[in-house]
Amino acid sequence: MVATNLNGIPVIPSALLLLFSGAAAAGPFRAGAHAVDISPLTAPIVTSGQFLPVLAERTLDPLRARSLALDDGQQRVVLTVVDTLMMPRELLDRVKAAAARSTGIPERNMMISATHTHSAPAVMGALGTDVNPEYVRLFEAGLIKAIEGAVSRLAPARAGWTVVQDFEHTHNRRWILRPDRLRQDPFGDWNVRANMHPGYQNPDFLGPSGPVDPDLTLLAIQSASGRPIALLANYSMHYVGRFGRVVSSDYYGHFAESLQRSIGAQDGSQPFIAMMSQGTSGDQMWMDYSQPEKKVEYKAYAGELAAIAREAFKKIRFKDGITLACAETTLRLSRRVASPERLAWAKEVMSGMAGGPPRNQYEVYAREQRLIAAEPERELKLQAFRIGEIGIAAIPNEVYAISGLKIKIQSPLQPTFNIELANGAEGYIPPPEQHRLGGYTTWAARTAALETGAEPKIVDAVLQLLEAVAGKSRRPVEHGNGKYARTMLAGKPLAYWRCNEISGPAARDATGNRLEVLYEGGVAFYLEGPGPGFSAGEANRAPHFAGGRMRADLTGLHDSYSVELWFQNLLPTDARPVTGHLLSLSKDRIAIGGTERAAGKLLVFSGDRVFEGVTPVAPKSWNHLVFVRDGSGFRVFLNSRTEIAGVSTSQSPARQLTIASAEGDRSTFEGKIDEVSIYPRALQAAEVYAHFTAAGAR
Repeated sequence: MVATNLNGIPVIPSALLLLFSGAAAAGPFRAGAHAVDISPLTAPIVTSGQFLPVLAERTLDPLRARSLALDDGQQRVVLTVVDTLMMPRELLDRVKAAAARSTGIPERNMMISATHTHSAPAVMGALGTDVNPEYVRLFEAGLIKAIEGAVSRLAPARAGWTVVQDFEHTHNRRWILRPDRLRQDPFGDWNVRANMHPGYQNPDFLGPSGPVDPDLTLLAIQSASGRPIALLANYSMHYVGRFGRVVSSDYYGHFAESLQRSIGAQDGSQPFIAMMSQGTSGDQMWMDYSQPEKKVEYKAYAGELAAIAREAFKKIRFKDGITLACAETTLRLSRRVASPERLAWAKEVMSGMAGGPPRNQYEVYAREQRLIAAEPERELKLQAFRIGEIGIAAIPNEVYAISGLKIKIQSPLQPTFNIELANGAEGYIPPPEQHRLGGYTTWAARTAALETGAEPKIVDAVLQLLEAVAGKSRRPVEHGNGKYARTMLAGKPLAYWRCNEISGPAARDATGNRLEVLYEGGVAFYLEGPGPGFSAGEANRAPHFAGGRMRADLTGLHDSYSVELWFQNLLPTDARPVTGHLLSLSKDRIAIGGTERAAGKLLVFSGDRVFEGVTPVAPKSWNHLVFVRDGSGFRVFLNSRTEIAGVSTSQSPARQLTIASAEGDRSTFEGKIDEVSIYPRALQAAEVYAHFTAAGAR
């Protein structure tokens, strides 16, 4: 029986972790690096990375396997980065076993990851593309040779690292659709609320479904005399090019070559090896879809990123006496096997294929249902490494940026970076709430088949491994209070939900009163919130409500109370009769008008009466809202000014607060809501103004 924590997540036995953890170094730190060309020898050849196979007629850029071997005198580890789309665990286990026999390094101390170029020969079946058996043999031999070569070059060394943030070269490519613009999945269901590649400034889409991880992390190794040996970079960006009928290492190879030319020795000595590993880029891409279309060429992109890395490299301070630690575990997870009805559909579709390969998206997903059903579980291999004080997590999945941030924020090692598609390829792992929004990365296939609860289990297991190699506990997720938050807390609210959670299901009450509010339905977490005045020393975060809501049961409210929040409406006001409800308390409802009345202006439904505001709410703008109830009278403040005032016939006590929706889920709010507070008294106009200006607003 597998032990679990309070959240039902498997707990990795400490004995297993300690078995693989490093101890104090017994000798000098050594390092070696080696690269092997793994380009195909024949053409044409099938490449993988699209729904259907592409036949490459030539090699545009060489593909390489690059290895870095490290030795602290106590143990050795090898980190290998390979120019390919993805690799099955079974293949990598064979490579590690062979390399272990020739080098003496335990398989558990080896990490092998894919860069994720979408223009490499297929070594793993994915969607409509099958494996190239002949290339696999060349590929495996090249990986073994790269590992052996790195180990053979071990020599006294020093290490250093740095992290710079680069927001310019990566963006979230998964965007949320308007509720009236749902799209159809391959199985015929109209359930797609979020999908990849919306198109530039496409009005059908409201905004990104997740945050960005902008970290460009560099781990650099030099010899005892100061000669550069290797540089392992990490950045969360999917890929640049769609090259058509050619083989290419994409930007990863050109990034490495650019740094090798500018940093490496020019005297013919042992070559300097640079490599770019893939971060958590499952929903990251170079396109900024909020802006007009921009053309990017992969060599220019690689050069720009390499220039940032060169400047960062100059600031690295190298250290002697580096110690190593590594930990590995396995995690068995279920796959989302299709229902009998869907399997029957798949059988019918495949009967028309006559045993041939898929010819379109429907046939691809029909075949995938049968393949998943034949293997309803998969065992994942997870790893963590410590190199000096820097941490590395290795995950065999395509991982959203928000999941990578969860690991970085909580890791006991600072900095930590994540390498995805390492030691296997088990598909996308959207956080559970993202499954509700649908889209390509949730459609059941070998590329996205794991159970909906896979992401929190994987994140927790990786954090346990990092705790093992660090020898200390993970850090709590904490957010500093800016001037606005401090002002709110000074006013003694009954509850104050800052809405900066990185996951659900509950929002934390910053007052300490522990008044729980639950997120329900379609909610995307940890997006950009309003202004710099809310959080100290960090970006403010807010959830995007996409058919979802927050609900809280209340006690202690009588006939006088106030509800305060910030909102950003993202739905056009001509989309439906009521654009969206901001909050509901008892029989009081605050909404944004639509086609039925007061388009773009505030509405108050109170008892049997409706009150209209006069100020249009600018689309996509952040706005401050305060609803004050004082006996039978009420006032609504918009950006510190009285917008609506009246008397209600409703005398029902306030027992439940609903945010982003109303009773019966009528016209859910589509956009972001942040910094929600509730007071057991009527706020005065001067207090409302003080709160508004504390956010840096005027």
